[in-house]
Amino acid sequence: MLRVLVADDQDLFRAGFGLILGSQPDMEVVGEAADGESAVAAAVELRPDVVVMDVRMPGMNGIEATRLICAATTAKVLVLTMFDLDEYVYDAVRAGASGFLLKDIRRDELAGAVRTIAAGDSLLSPAATRRLLEDLVRRPSHDVAPRLAARLGELTDRERETLRLVARGLSNAEIATELVVTEHTVKTHVSRMLTKLALRDRVQAVAFAYESGLVVAGGSDIGDHAHD
Repeated sequence: MLRVLVADDQDLFRAGFGLILGSQPDMEVVGEAADGESAVAAAVELRPDVVVMDVRMPGMNGIEATRLICAATTAKVLVLTMFDLDEYVYDAVRAGASGFLLKDIRRDELAGAVRTIAAGDSLLSPAATRRLLEDLVRRPSHDVAPRLAARLGELTDRERETLRLVARGLSNAEIATELVVTEHTVKTHVSRMLTKLALRDRVQAVAFAYESGLVVAGGSDIGDHAHD
């Protein structure tokens, strides 16, 4: 049974999300919060598997709440907002969120997103993914890339290749086909890559790949010998 905490300052959204998720046979809504500070306190006390987090809330916003929750608990955070703005996507990912979706998703998509995140995968809407990558490309990286690139030395060649393919948005099955290995082997590579780089999930791996310079924007040029 997945334990879910819903944080939103609007009563209707909070109640609606709670009703949708609470009606799922594999989910239990263990708590609700109307602001960021309450969300952090509830996450620490209730230890949910997933926190559904609004961005704009009074006092502490959802981004800062996400940062604190990810630092203090093992909960995965799914950020939901009505505002598809660049800084929200980037800041949510940097804060540790495992997913970012707009509030206009269907009820089955919401439940599916919670399951995806709870299973250890990551989730970004196509629009959010595009904006995240565009934002990473725009940001100055002269002081970031060398420091992050040094950490790539901890990876084996196959783990680096796996990171490149993850950054392209490929699933484990697609990566297995690309590398001509089993899906189980891909899962092992992904797990080791995340552990060595101290990353929470695939969303952060995508951000790391771009920030470190391993992957560059523009067409199919995603790194040296990406398809060799």
